[in-house]
Amino acid sequence: MQRRKIADKVFIIGLDAMDPRLTRKYVDMGLMPNVKKIIEKGSARHDLVLLGAMPTVTPPQWTTLATGAYPMTHNCTGFFRQGGDIDLLQLNFDSRNCTAEQLWNVTAEAGYKTLVWHWPGSAWPPSSDNPNLHVVDGTSPGSVNMSTAQFDSEFLVIASPNNNSVVYKSQASSNSEVPCVITGLADEDDSAERKGSAAGVNDLTGGAKMTEGGWSNYVIDPYKDGQGDYINIPVDASMSPLIDADDKWNNAPQDAKEFIILLSKGFLRRPCLLLKNEVGQYDTIAIYKNKKADKPLAVLKNGEYLRDYLDEAMKDDEVITCSRDMRVLEIAEDGTCVKMWVSASMDIAMNKMWHPQMLYKEIIDNIGFPPPTSTLGGGSKQLISDCMHACWEHNLEWQSATLNYLIEHHGYEMIFSHFHSPDLQKHMFIREMVTARPDQGTTPEDYQKFMQDVYTQIDRYVGRFVHLLDKGWTLIITSDHAQVCPTYGHRGLGDTGCNIQLMEELGFTTMKKDEHGNSIKEIDWSQTKAVANREMYIYLNLKGRSDHGIVAPEDQFELEEEIITALYGYKDKISGKRIVALALRRQDAALIGLGGEYPQCGDIVYAMAQGYEHDHDDSLSTSHGECDTYAGPIFIAAGKGIKEGFETERVIRQVDVAPTIAMLLGTRFPAQCEGAPVYQIFNEEV
Repeated sequence: MQRRKIADKVFIIGLDAMDPRLTRKYVDMGLMPNVKKIIEKGSARHDLVLLGAMPTVTPPQWTTLATGAYPMTHNCTGFFRQGGDIDLLQLNFDSRNCTAEQLWNVTAEAGYKTLVWHWPGSAWPPSSDNPNLHVVDGTSPGSVNMSTAQFDSEFLVIASPNNNSVVYKSQASSNSEVPCVITGLADEDDSAERKGSAAGVNDLTGGAKMTEGGWSNYVIDPYKDGQGDYINIPVDASMSPLIDADDKWNNAPQDAKEFIILLSKGFLRRPCLLLKNEVGQYDTIAIYKNKKADKPLAVLKNGEYLRDYLDEAMKDDEVITCSRDMRVLEIAEDGTCVKMWVSASMDIAMNKMWHPQMLYKEIIDNIGFPPPTSTLGGGSKQLISDCMHACWEHNLEWQSATLNYLIEHHGYEMIFSHFHSPDLQKHMFIREMVTARPDQGTTPEDYQKFMQDVYTQIDRYVGRFVHLLDKGWTLIITSDHAQVCPTYGHRGLGDTGCNIQLMEELGFTTMKKDEHGNSIKEIDWSQTKAVANREMYIYLNLKGRSDHGIVAPEDQFELEEEIITALYGYKDKISGKRIVALALRRQDAALIGLGGEYPQCGDIVYAMAQGYEHDHDDSLSTSHGECDTYAGPIFIAAGKGIKEGFETERVIRQVDVAPTIAMLLGTRFPAQCEGAPVYQIFNEEV
């Protein structure tokens, strides 16, 4: 059905995990002037809340925003999808699994030139061959090209006269506070496995085994895997002696010192010179390909952040050219210590996730290479601010420049864009906003300041697009979910994988034992009646359905009743409160937009009670956390077709976003759309 349009061009500024409560707070404090300007020029609820669907996790809710359909309908029901049996998982970033029509296919069909930019939920591969549709990535969270071009791990470089050998030490520190000297290096196996992983998805999967059907036996230790351990992701270190430069250098000053940086987990070496300034203090690092090279590959001053450092790397046993970011964290003036941060590597030739592919070359020629992502845990103030936050600033500038360039040179009229910076950064410290880390010398106020920094960074990003309002664009700011700082923390249920802690305590899951009688990370299916897997689902181990099945189908109802009763009756041993907010059978979960077919919905759907959730993904989208945090997403609209300075009392649902855009542009609704236009914010009747 073709309708009269009331807008000409729509740009969705998608911000992963943008919190409406925090946004409202920081806007009122004067910290987010660009978002404030859009609110004043447009329409929203006063609390800025968008009532989110569930689970509150990335792929399902970006797919809900794109289709106007609940996860039960579009079939993207978790970060992972069930891989066929109840112990298998597969990543859920594939448009071919989506069973609802995406709005971008509708707008392209209607003649609008449409760009889908890193939309991590049912965007890739392109789901239409319409020439009006351009799609860039969407195969992971993080950043553009993260899933295909990013490899190796980010690491620290530590050089000191007290280091007696050059070695790459994997997982050198669990708290990111790596000293200039690390003991025990003689025990490091220099021939050990060196294949790094891009920070992000692979850090979630713990000790899971990869099979043809997906990750098998992805059993979570809630304090060592998944969201429960985001902040403790270990950091690698390249260790080197720091000594006087020898006579093999072509042009080393007499008082220069030298050290080695090991790239690609130690496969490549880069000699470096530590140089003095004009007052005789060491403050400069020059990186060379080899000691005979006349010119350095890069020169960095103390404290300097370097973007797009081009060098070689080893990827799949081949030498390729890649880009990296770097920062000098510390240079002792007397030349006794050097600390540096080096980002993950980015394959600069990778253009697989660009449709059409010619867009990639155009962007690297005119804007630059897609930056890496950073996910530094450990609570280190320096690494969070000087490395992770700075790396996302690089992403902010590159992505905003790229989108503005594409608008100017390609004439897009509908843009679906996504920026993952808020989500990944908040994961690294949000749990510390109340408790902090005395071992790191931090206070709750330090982490609350980090949160402010994330939101002022978001505001700078939004500010790159405010000028589009004067060019006839309608802007929509929205998110998939937000994150909470929990009051009590998780209690052995929820998260992205198979969390066995509570289910084992309740007697529904049984783990195998080692020779000493201790549980190991492997489920004993012969004794297991049910498992909690994928955010907020419980699967029964039914005969005839699961390869492991031991529960007779006729006993399903009674077992479900037993599990639901046990969940509601379980009380936290510390607070004495229940930890589960609701538990529903699959058919009843349709009431909250879940349910549907096995295996993409569990036999039981549950949500953790407020205060007991993880950062996000296993709670109700209305859950409140400490320090003004909230689990649900945000919605603000401004520009042509939208009332100016208007606050609505309407409850705006996540499924309402797609039909609202369709109404603005005068197109039909996506075929499986279940939402309704937020007509109250339109400035004329349609």
